[in-house]
Amino acid sequence: MAQRTRTLSDLEAAELRGRRVLVRVDYNVPLDDDRRITDPIRIEATLPTLRLLVDAGARVILVSHLGRPDGAPDPAGSLAPVAAWLEDATGWNVPLLTEAPGSSELATRVAGLEDGEVVLLENIRFFPGETSNDPAFGTALGELGDLFVGDAFGVAHRAHASNVGAPTVIRAGGGTAVAGRLMEREIRFLRDTLRSPVRPFVSVMGGAKISGKIDLIEAILPTVDRLLVGGAMANTFLRALGLDTGKSLVEEDRVQMAADLLERGGDKILLPVDVVVASEISPSAQTRIVDRDDVGTDDRIGDIGPATRALFASEIRGAGTVVWNGPMGVAELAPFAEGTFEIARILADATDQGTLSVVGGGDSAAAAEAAGVAARMTHISTGGGASLDLMAGKELPGVSVLEVVDEVADVDGDAPDDAPDEAPAQVRTGGSTDGGAR
Repeated sequence: MAQRTRTLSDLEAAELRGRRVLVRVDYNVPLDDDRRITDPIRIEATLPTLRLLVDAGARVILVSHLGRPDGAPDPAGSLAPVAAWLEDATGWNVPLLTEAPGSSELATRVAGLEDGEVVLLENIRFFPGETSNDPAFGTALGELGDLFVGDAFGVAHRAHASNVGAPTVIRAGGGTAVAGRLMEREIRFLRDTLRSPVRPFVSVMGGAKISGKIDLIEAILPTVDRLLVGGAMANTFLRALGLDTGKSLVEEDRVQMAADLLERGGDKILLPVDVVVASEISPSAQTRIVDRDDVGTDDRIGDIGPATRALFASEIRGAGTVVWNGPMGVAELAPFAEGTFEIARILADATDQGTLSVVGGGDSAAAAEAAGVAARMTHISTGGGASLDLMAGKELPGVSVLEVVDEVADVDGDAPDDAPDEAPAQVRTGGSTDGGAR
């Protein structure tokens, strides 16, 4: 019998009304020098969960981190700007509670909550027990809630007190631990959809290194119909073909791995046929387009060329499902950004025509945003490392700690009757404020 992660959507309003609900969210948002939020997308992504809880009359306790304060209070990491943003965006009163978990002061504040009220705990990484998943700290957090909602996908690959220890304590005490609306979407699109994709199934893989995505490549290669490889990682594959890559970034210790993947993947794997090169990778670089066989000794590859874009576009337009993770070049620099932006636009066009598009977090999400097409994708993940791990089939501590329920498909193998007929609006995300290391 199949199982799935239990979600907030499975609970009735009566099960939430008057209950203290501990909600782990990811409000690790970028701030400017005046501590104003410059990109609130991570907060916006949690609003469907919060509104559902507030409307049901739950007593909501929000838990998040911001940056890396290393277990000690730091004014620069205070969540006060987030509390203010939430108040402005929702009209709710969202006080920031600075008392430590486990203190009688915080317990008293939480005990005094009324139905539908929302509070935000101060940066949970101000406390040394958080990242070490200290049992005592997890207990102190867990005792604040009757129920737990996991909605911080960006840290789901970390076993911390707030997303593993606390829900474990709540469940041990007879409470419930479920996925929030955001987490539900991430699991659906990054795990469940990839188990039985609509075909043809195409993966677009880019970024700097094979080594950072080898688990995903290994997991997805047997399943995909096409694997389109760009970015600097393509250079290592080109070297494996015996081609000269000049002074381009190449993982020399992964060339044999690339050769093995090419042998196993066969014609599933498509590599660039032309590239954009320059003598230096810089904002003012003078670029040339050359065939992959004609890269010079002093050239540096910075992007895929127009023939490659057309080749990849043909595969994307004919796909039923496309998973994109990683830029096609040095997309943050204008001379080398067009390949990535064109792939983003082509994928958006395909999505408009019915292709299911799943975009990994981090650089791919930022590229879709910069290209102005993020809103047209089916789903853009809020996780970097977490999205890679989930797509690679790994167990995520922040997901596996949640409850599961049995799910029986009908005799035709269709989705259950209560499955949504169509995907809700996509979730977009900005880049991580800590370089992707969550």
